[in-house]
Amino acid sequence: MTASPILQQPAIDSRLSGQALLYQFSNTMFSTIRLNKLTHLILTALTAPSSKLFERSILFLCNDKSEVLQGMLGVTRQTSSEGLLIIGDQNALGSRWDISEELVAKQRSDEFSALVRRSRIEINSGCPLVRQVVTERTLSHIECSICNNCKTCCFIRQICCNSFAAVPLTARDKTIGMIVVDNPESGRPITQDELYFLQLLANQAGMAIENSILYNKVEDANTNLREARERLLHGEKLAAIGEMAANLAHELKNPLITIGGFAGRLLKSLPEETREHHYADTIAAEVKRLDRMIADILGFSRKPTICFSKCDLTEVVQSSIACCTTALEDSGVTLTTSIADGPWLLHGDAYQLKQVFLNLILNACDAMSGGGQLSISIRKSSPKDNSAIVEIKDTGKGIPKDVLPRIFSPFFTTKQHGTGLGLAIANRIAINHYGSIEAENCEDGASFKVRLPLAALD
Repeated sequence: MTASPILQQPAIDSRLSGQALLYQFSNTMFSTIRLNKLTHLILTALTAPSSKLFERSILFLCNDKSEVLQGMLGVTRQTSSEGLLIIGDQNALGSRWDISEELVAKQRSDEFSALVRRSRIEINSGCPLVRQVVTERTLSHIECSICNNCKTCCFIRQICCNSFAAVPLTARDKTIGMIVVDNPESGRPITQDELYFLQLLANQAGMAIENSILYNKVEDANTNLREARERLLHGEKLAAIGEMAANLAHELKNPLITIGGFAGRLLKSLPEETREHHYADTIAAEVKRLDRMIADILGFSRKPTICFSKCDLTEVVQSSIACCTTALEDSGVTLTTSIADGPWLLHGDAYQLKQVFLNLILNACDAMSGGGQLSISIRKSSPKDNSAIVEIKDTGKGIPKDVLPRIFSPFFTTKQHGTGLGLAIANRIAINHYGSIEAENCEDGASFKVRLPLAALD
């Protein structure tokens, strides 16, 4: 590896023209805060025929988490030949360049740029070039033959085929990336004047890129804060609506009890074949449906109280199955169970857990109203995880893909007379027990997996 060159200031006439060019670079870099456009402007200005500098330029940015130099963009003389747009008088110090979105897209899709984006250089790989540029933060002018003998980095052998220069991008005494330039078409060596100019440019480019990155981070933070505020306001509105709905549901229970009571009396007093008996039967059935709906709403809106105690998961599941025996028979569903060797003890509220399995079993019955196969199993989730998995699998043709992500959302239902709270309540009970419910389609049906943490054995 050759030593870093001692940069000499160019001659006066060359310095004057270079100073005007540097002013254009400076005005250009601070004309936009968009990182993508900024990087394209920097590399295009370095390779544009009008600047008469280099034939190719490459940008790498440091990824502190993975400790690599990530290839971001590569621009060649061909992809920059369509030119920069000059804003202002070209000969004035206040002029700057701009670039069209079409040219940005063309450069982005170029094969060479794609090759650069696939490049990764490990910062701590021991590469002398990376150490000099990234760690020591000095410009390096290198002959390709030297890098060909470097066994720690294949980057140069893949991309650069002539002598090249690499300059660090620094901001606040920290290396944020590097720019590599070369002349692959003509093979022209890079002059001392060009190296001097490249160093001055890199100093400004580093600050401009760092400012753009910080600005984007602030914008992201503001966006996240605004979205969080909107979610909070939306949550407050939903809470107010929920409280109102709970109060309304509570007030409706008393008149429903009265309506249901009188409908029941009419059913007993009216002959079964009469139209009036049919009307009373419909009223009684609808009252029962509304009563279940109100009970679900109140149950969902009420803050749950969990009475934790040691309970046997097997007993909870078997008790749930016993309560659903009639529903299974009426639907023509055949039940099979598979319970692995326990013990299946956990800390939880047996009554609430029973609600979870009742809901899932009854939903499976509804999905197989014309008959089917229901299998319920209990097993360990994994040897390393002290949790139980209760899987309830049916053959009810599964859940539509567009519905699957929403089935645990409150008030979402596909049933004609459903409240959309059954699965939401079941999911909340599982979460309150430090577990979860997962739903997926399998074969010709659906599978619900309830994961619950097991109690530690004494």
